[in-house]
Amino acid sequence: MSDFSVSAIMLRRINYGDSDLIISFFTKERGKISVIAKAAKKSVKRFGGILELFSLLDLVCTKGKHRTRMAFLKEAVLKNPYESIRSDILKTAYAGFWAELTNTWLEEGVKQVQLFNLLEQVLNHLDKGPASPEILSILFQLRFSAIAGIVPNLSHCCRCGRSFDDIRQDRLEPDFRQGGVICLKCSAGSGLPVGYLSQGTLKQLQWLLRGDLDQAIRIRFAPYAMAQGKKFIERFILFHLGRNLKSYKFLNQIRS
Repeated sequence: MSDFSVSAIMLRRINYGDSDLIISFFTKERGKISVIAKAAKKSVKRFGGILELFSLLDLVCTKGKHRTRMAFLKEAVLKNPYESIRSDILKTAYAGFWAELTNTWLEEGVKQVQLFNLLEQVLNHLDKGPASPEILSILFQLRFSAIAGIVPNLSHCCRCGRSFDDIRQDRLEPDFRQGGVICLKCSAGSGLPVGYLSQGTLKQLQWLLRGDLDQAIRIRFAPYAMAQGKKFIERFILFHLGRNLKSYKFLNQIRS
């Protein structure tokens, strides 16, 4: 048996037997790990109240000789409970969505330092403010898509290849199968779902994708641009993820 210590963001927990939990953590050092927390539902002394979704913790885990067996959670110390997030139902819904999205995409044991830093940063900004949850969510999903290798093409039409800088039309349409956005000429008769992006919204999405994070979250979206950008990136991400997320359904319930 050998111990290892990591800092981790909690992504998921499921009941295992009468008193145990199986927990998925996202660590900077080891990527996603799944551990068993023995008697976690009964032992207030060991883990009382700290094993909560998207919390940041310092962990000590014990790993057996067999690689195929899960490690056991030996100790856990809470570093950041993100109390301001938990006191706001909308912020909680967004943080839960990011956690489930991350957990669904990550492979066990594969380091993803860039994504860990991104998730920690947006959780910190969501907790401390003043950035809006909507802006942070659009930014997180755009940069998540870049790290995952599915980033949407926002610079030119995915069909004819024309740069959007050379297109005077202000109305552009999403085409998730093509991986981004197309011009009106290419969308004619395509039967695409209703929805579009303006040139202005497109420019703001490009800045959120590539600009300095601390500056990017200060961008002010007009209400129509916020609605367009949010709808586009959420549909894009879920399309390429290939599955629905329970947390996304809950988020939409809260927003409505």
